[in-house]
Amino acid sequence: MGLVSRNVVCLLGSAAIVAIATAGATHAQDGARTNDTDKKGRVTLLQRLVLGAGVEKVAIDTPQSVSVVEQEDIDQEQAATVGDVLKRIPGVNTSGSDRAFGQTFNIRGIGAPESAGEEGRIIVTVDGATKFYEQYRMGGFFSDPELYKKVEVLRGPASSTLYGSGALGGVINFVTKDASDFIADGDTGALRLKGGFNSNRNGWLGSVVFAQRMSPDAEFLLSGNFRRADPYVTGNGTEIRSSDFSAWSGLAKGTFNVGEEGRLRLSYQQWDSDADDQDYAQVGTESLFGTVDRHVVDRTGVVSYENPFSDNDWLDVKVSASYSDTRVDQTDATGNPRFGLTCATSLLFCDTEYGYRTWQFNVQNTSAWRGENWENFLTYGWQTAYQVRTAEPITLAGTPGGINFHPEGTDLKTGVFVQNEFVWDERLTIIPGLRLDWHRLSPGTSTGLTASDTDTAVSPKIAAHYRFNDHVALFGSIAHTERFATLDEVFSTGGSRNSFLPSLDLNKEASNNYEIGFALSGYDIFQQGDGVQLKTTGFYNDISDLISLNPALRPGPNALPGYVNIDKARIYGFEVELAYESDFVFANAGYSYVVGKDRTTGAYLTTVAPHELAFTLGGKLPQHDLRFGWKARVVAAPQDPALRASQANWTGTSTRFADSFDVHDVFVSWTPQDGRFAGWEAQFGVDNLFDTEFKEFLHNDAAKGRTFKLSLSKQFGW
Repeated sequence: MGLVSRNVVCLLGSAAIVAIATAGATHAQDGARTNDTDKKGRVTLLQRLVLGAGVEKVAIDTPQSVSVVEQEDIDQEQAATVGDVLKRIPGVNTSGSDRAFGQTFNIRGIGAPESAGEEGRIIVTVDGATKFYEQYRMGGFFSDPELYKKVEVLRGPASSTLYGSGALGGVINFVTKDASDFIADGDTGALRLKGGFNSNRNGWLGSVVFAQRMSPDAEFLLSGNFRRADPYVTGNGTEIRSSDFSAWSGLAKGTFNVGEEGRLRLSYQQWDSDADDQDYAQVGTESLFGTVDRHVVDRTGVVSYENPFSDNDWLDVKVSASYSDTRVDQTDATGNPRFGLTCATSLLFCDTEYGYRTWQFNVQNTSAWRGENWENFLTYGWQTAYQVRTAEPITLAGTPGGINFHPEGTDLKTGVFVQNEFVWDERLTIIPGLRLDWHRLSPGTSTGLTASDTDTAVSPKIAAHYRFNDHVALFGSIAHTERFATLDEVFSTGGSRNSFLPSLDLNKEASNNYEIGFALSGYDIFQQGDGVQLKTTGFYNDISDLISLNPALRPGPNALPGYVNIDKARIYGFEVELAYESDFVFANAGYSYVVGKDRTTGAYLTTVAPHELAFTLGGKLPQHDLRFGWKARVVAAPQDPALRASQANWTGTSTRFADSFDVHDVFVSWTPQDGRFAGWEAQFGVDNLFDTEFKEFLHNDAAKGRTFKLSLSKQFGW
């Protein structure tokens, strides 16, 4: 913790320097510059455009914590999993494991693979289609980073207004690639070939992208990827069992101009991985459950239409319909006969197909009013989603049956929302919002239950952002949201070792979240045209009626409900983001300090990751089209002394025990723009440069040891 504290002092000291420097430069710059676009010669991390928080604005001007990962970051990271894309965002972690089948998300201490409802506390979308999957000892999101060009992370419950009640942690938006991302000006088509290799272990990637513009109003993209790897090894050379995988993925996307300004998009993507003799438990090494053959297929289809109607301030329409289907087919489970874990004793080990299918329809419009020194944007809309959860086991007798610990059923949600953004004099922005949701959970016939569960939820918020000048701004928000119980929490009647009653009288979880922060911006600090931004956000999230497995349950039959409202939690802390960009030097840093406690017992929450500082320091040689740099993560020990363990007694088993650690990476990117090598791109990096043995607090296995990574791509145009 001492090292983290020292780095935080340095980071905050840098902020003070920025503030002093900007104050000194204010007089000279005022009058010569009128907006951020004029001031900056380039875009820093905090000046990236945010599309999913309402009216488009850059991250530093958004009155909540938001982060944007773009194509350059994904390529530079040479990410093998979607978790690799997110690991440097303050307050954001993956939980479970680094296995392709074992990752879930965690934002500000909310999210863990051991709880049935955690996936519902963070909303994940792909091109606007909501993704959701929950299964015993499995991850919740299956995809490949090569499919995406952008990821937005909106932290905190304020996002519930636009995305749906229950986003206690926040929202993660994945945006797929478009044909126009590859077709150069003056060309009508492009072909991009890419190959990659990583040494830990024998990881290979092959990728093909074909993009074609058939006319000025129609373009099409077709992308295919194949990725494989052997089981990785940790810093001390230990092999992590069942971390090997092979998967192919693909994306087909068409974009069409309709009328003068309308744009129609149709997209379909699929991720497919077939793995034999994998550990049954994918969120951490656990040999008790034996192995299983597992085939995972994830499909997403989206049709969307947008029209800004620039000649009509009353209309800016966005409509979309989507389909999501995630299926896990499990066969030939070995179980553990020694402990009586077989298909004869538990359906957990029978051949079973698990699945979630979701149909969703969204429509929204933004109406604008403008005066001499003010603007007003009113966004309102309707969303509805119908989700079907299936679990189809085949018993030893060869007959289908239901699974009491993975109950089948349907979840119907409908919500209406309104959010207003009032901007006065380009200084003051006030954003009130309100959302009303209704849902109905209906059990499947295999559960033997008939009673449906219906409820309503309300999600109000108000946020404000005030710019004193081009260099200093303050912002804050108050948001409330409520999370509905899931099918698993309401209708489940058993686990692997016990049975219990359904939980038909659960209250909604409720969250009251408060945020306040400030932002600093400076320009021409160390050289002409450079830019630096700092954003600091403090938050306090008070959560009540948390749904948890009934602590009174014991092995064997129980005449008690399985899930109950027992916990009250308080999660608070702050996040600091710093970004600097110039002609030859760039730097980014993010620090998260999060504390979570059970308000009833005073115990620390085991879903809250330790304090962390992540930073990047790099250089550019524009004349050679080179970027290079050093990345580091410095992570403290767990807050709870009971969860701390020295390296000597940590064995790497499935546990929340972890040590503090620091891990360092280096990278080099070469992207020639002209000459005979134009169209080529090379990325080289070394992760965990010093081969450190460490474990992420929210993971149940040790992380990868030293890994050399190389990728090479070539794009052709016509």
